[in-house]
Order: sequence, then C-alpha cells, then structure tokens
Amino acid sequence: MTALSERVAALIAAQGPISVAQYMTLALHDSEAGYYATHDPFGGKGDFITAPEISQMFGEMLGLWCAQVWSDQGSPKNTCLVELGPGRGTLMADALRALKRVPGFLDEVELVLVEASPVLRDLQREKLKDSGARIRWTAHFDVHDRPLLVIANEFFDALPIRQYVKTPRGWCERMVVVKDGKLDFALAPLPVPTASIPATRASAPEGGFYEASPATTALGEEIARGIATHGGAALILDYGYDAIGFGETLQAVGSHRFVHALEEPGRHDLSAHVDFIALAEAARHGGAVVSGPIPQGAFLEALGIGARAQALVVANPAKTDDVQSALQRLTAPEQMGKLFQAMALLPSSAPPPPGF
Repeated sequence: MTALSERVAALIAAQGPISVAQYMTLALHDSEAGYYATHDPFGGKGDFITAPEISQMFGEMLGLWCAQVWSDQGSPKNTCLVELGPGRGTLMADALRALKRVPGFLDEVELVLVEASPVLRDLQREKLKDSGARIRWTAHFDVHDRPLLVIANEFFDALPIRQYVKTPRGWCERMVVVKDGKLDFALAPLPVPTASIPATRASAPEGGFYEASPATTALGEEIARGIATHGGAALILDYGYDAIGFGETLQAVGSHRFVHALEEPGRHDLSAHVDFIALAEAARHGGAVVSGPIPQGAFLEALGIGARAQALVVANPAKTDDVQSALQRLTAPEQMGKLFQAMALLPSSAPPPPGF
C-alpha cells in the first residue's frame, strides 16, 4: 500500500467505510500525496492527453467563442474570464493569442484561473507569463459580482461522485472499505431513502448504478446564477452522457492505461462521466438558459475549426499531416467528436451562442 493508501485505511478503521466521493477527494486533492498536488498529469509523459494538448486550434476556437458572446452582449466592462481547471495553461495561452486580435477585449477583461494544484499553478504561470493578461489565481470559484465568461474543459469529470447500486432491498450506497489488508468496494447494509434517488432511475435493473455529483450540480447552479444575474456565459466541454443509463463510469488512468480505481490512490487520475442531464437541470434552476449538450465535433465544426485547420496548412504545408490528424482526433465521432459534449449557459436576454 502507498502512504496515502495507509492513511485512507487508517481513516476507515477509525470511522468506518467512506463514500466514493470522499475517497476521490482524498486521492485527488490530499495536500501531501493527492494526485493533483503532486503530478503534472498532462501530455505524452503524463497520464492522459486533453484537447488543448492536441492542437492550438482547440483553445483558439474557445477563445473566439468567448469573444463573440462578449460582443453579442454589448462588450460589458469589468468582465471576468474564468477557466476552471486550466491544466498546464495551454488552452488559455491559445485562447489569449486569438483574443489579442479582438479590439478592446483584453483591456476590459480580468483572467481568473481556478486551480488548486501548486504544481499546475507553477506551470500555468510559466506558460502565461508573457500573455499580457491580468491574471489572478484562486483555489475555488469566487466571482459573483460581475459578468462572467467561464471555460470548463474536462473539469467537471474530476469532481467527486457518490455511487448507488440497485439491490433487492433498495438502492445501497457503494462504499470504500478495507478487506484482507487492501482497499475494496462494499455496499452499505441499509438502503438510502427512496427520495434520494431520482424517479427516472426507477426502472434500473438489479446491479444497476446511479452516480450523483453534488459538487457538480452545486457549482453548475452557482455559475448559472451569476450569469443570469450579471451576464456572460459558460462553455462546458467534457465526456459524459445526456440520456439515462445504469452503468458505472468511475475510472482511473495512469500512464495512458486504465487501472483499478482503488489501486495506489494518489498515483493515478480518477474521473467519472459527467451527467449532463443533472448539470443542465441545476443550471436552469440557477436561472440560466441552456444550449446543448451537442457532440464536441459538431460544435467545433460549426465554429469553423475546419477553416482554421486549412489556414494552418497553407501557412506551413510541412505540418499538413499533423494538422489533419489533430483535426480528426478532436472532431471525428470515433475519437473525441462524439463522446465529448459541449454545453453553454447564458442569460435569458442573450442571443443564441455560436456553435449550437
């Protein structure tokens, strides 16, 4: 067992089984041994590759999307451009390069990067040091008093989930326990109250899963309320689902391969597919208008990523194969184009967002 495994086991011995959500929080964010506190997970030498690391086109498209939404709403002063989970800063660096071409945008907008990892904050500072943008870092979303432009790419999938399993005695929460000296899963002996499970899950078969992320819905509603009150927009891109299903989506990835979710906590990334149905419902409850979700490939193509790819090829023909390969990876249905979804939140007074 790793040092963090032993600490988790000691916690379970002291207080009993812990929820999957509590386990995810410890494994990802423990200040001494958590995954994001100690790792740079991105890129070929990391554990996974995200869209911004595939091509500059992705960040450029998202930056120009923000500019169009900002312009459509009258180019409000004192706007905050917020990125949730900025990774290495690659997406924002590419977005800012495009946004420099938008007259007045960077003069009126403050950049806020929501990042809890000290390792990743250092990488972001280095990446963005010459951007010319006014940048503030914060560990938690904290902008509630002005127009917002929020980008969340592969952020919500890393928020903790609780898991429930349908049994003959009702829905029982899946817990983390210690068995034979190792971390393991087990079901709580007593079912949760029926009201805890949405009525849409009533038809689940025995053994079916229901996954809930209170952190996701709470943050989604909070962001939506700010947008509904002060204007702006949020753009969320992530892998997830927009139809009811009963499978488990919790996964762990290390060195570009899947591993068991309880194996060596702190050394592997943990995530779960985003429930876009629940996220959209939370956003509407916060007062925002929801567009999407739609497949990422269709969204990027509607924004003009194909034309941008052609421009890059014309500028540097030697990179033709690289550009076309990146375009396929971002948009093709069999790659990231279908599994990844795009969803936008706007105030009711705003025109429809580009790409939807």
